[in-house]
Amino acid sequence: MPDFVDEAVLHVKAGNGGHGCASVHREKFKPLGGPDGGNGGRGGDVVLEVDSQAATLLDFQRRPHRNAQNGTPGMGGHRSGANGSDLVLYVPDGTVVTRMNGEVIADLVGHGTRLVIAEGGSGGLGNAALASKKRKAPGFALKGEEGEGFDVRLEMKTIADVGLVGFPSAGKSSLIAAMSAARPKIADYPFTTLVPNLGVVEAGTVQYVIADVPGLIPGASEGKGLGLEFLRHIERCSTLLHVLDCATYEQGRDPISDLEALEAELSAYGENTGIDLSDRPRLVALNKVDVPEARDLAELVTPMLVERGYRVLEVSAASREGLRELSFALAEQVSAARDAAPPAEPTRIVIRPKMIGDVPFEVVPLGNNAFQIRGEKPARWVRQTDFSNDEAVGYLAERLNRLGIEEQLAKAGATEGAEVHIGTEEDSVVFDWDPSMDAEAVPSGPRGTDARLG
Repeated sequence: MPDFVDEAVLHVKAGNGGHGCASVHREKFKPLGGPDGGNGGRGGDVVLEVDSQAATLLDFQRRPHRNAQNGTPGMGGHRSGANGSDLVLYVPDGTVVTRMNGEVIADLVGHGTRLVIAEGGSGGLGNAALASKKRKAPGFALKGEEGEGFDVRLEMKTIADVGLVGFPSAGKSSLIAAMSAARPKIADYPFTTLVPNLGVVEAGTVQYVIADVPGLIPGASEGKGLGLEFLRHIERCSTLLHVLDCATYEQGRDPISDLEALEAELSAYGENTGIDLSDRPRLVALNKVDVPEARDLAELVTPMLVERGYRVLEVSAASREGLRELSFALAEQVSAARDAAPPAEPTRIVIRPKMIGDVPFEVVPLGNNAFQIRGEKPARWVRQTDFSNDEAVGYLAERLNRLGIEEQLAKAGATEGAEVHIGTEEDSVVFDWDPSMDAEAVPSGPRGTDARLG
């Protein structure tokens, strides 16, 4: 398996909340000690955190299923269950998190940036917390809720200021090695570089990061060579550097045709992804001018490239000729892009409280005297109920009645024996409604089964 992975599908599951405890205090000479069942602990969250030392998503490809710790159940003696530990997953800087349908959840940039990707379930209340004047000794407790669980796609996009684009063996890796402390693999055959390389360059007081794109060739947008899979790593670059090989002996190749082919593939990438790279400043490095024939060719094509609007520099990664001028030219472009960028603003947490009088549920007629109750609160109450306990079912009926569901069902035209669904269409609990029972609904269970069986 390769060491560098920039895409991975992650299956996350937050911890479940612990169940509450139904317990009665028992002590000699104290026959009526009262309820003392503790609450269940909360399930742990799944958290993504940016770590500047992380450089690949390989670990997530090897182990794609990640679960946070469950909360523990409550116990007698008013002992609450322990909360589950959060699961913190460290991702590289520049990781984009999306749902499987392509919706972007977050773009994680900056060391220490955190995202709670899946929230743990709440712990259930014990019978001590459920005691009231009306129900002094509840013989039941609430169940803990399940933690969130779903699949997400992680996509790493390298954080760099300058992106190097060129044909295989054009000398991109050699340039990075000559201009920075990076030591990429260098060899005299095509597609030596199979993963993006990063290097830090200092030019005067300016420090910036350069990255190369492995082996871009004509037809890459159609899957040839390494395809366009690594072009995502220059999406964040403010400047692009075309590295053109002036010493190639391959038939039909020259700096002008290479440049046109590279620009065509960049345009194809923009059309396929919607990422427009046409506004990025371009510089051209005519490489390998230490070879006499290459120097002659560079002098020949330089006026043509300048006429097209490119800033051209003749360089040699082998002899280091022209690298100082190149580093300062790139630093100039990077500085201009940084100055033009809007100032970074601190992240603001926006709290949007619910409107006063906001209806916590809605009644949707389904036809044939059937109704769907939609709303997070009644659905959560159903999930917390132990349907094997008649007292717990009665408590649920009372809560639903206080919420106003009975009244709204009557207004919606429900009659005795109406089929009432609470929850989502895919996973709901079905009740037979009997208004004469004074909030005593008889559950018939999920999709027609006996709900008392859980």
